[in-house]
Amino acid sequence: MTTPLTLTSGRHPDGTACLTVSGEIDMSNAGSLDDALVGKPGPLVLDLTAVEYLDSAGLNVLFAHAERLQLVVTALLEPVLTVSGLTDLVTVHRPGPDD
Repeated sequence: MTTPLTLTSGRHPDGTACLTVSGEIDMSNAGSLDDALVGKPGPLVLDLTAVEYLDSAGLNVLFAHAERLQLVVTALLEPVLTVSGLTDLVTVHRPGPDD
């Protein structure tokens, strides 16, 4: 069974392409996230503020695209990204008042 995941394209306030993700990212739906990231070339803001769960399959997808991502995350995901080493490769932001 696939875990629900919603992917919404848009633009970040600075004009950069943005993909907003909500739900849980796990092995059942990480391929959908990867497909969405592959379909968006160039720099990309990935808004994970509505993500409630992220497993190793989701982390693998983020690592595969790290060279072009900026992440927007809440305090819930930040420790996972730090322990995995992803914060050494990507810029991580906390949500601001306009996000």
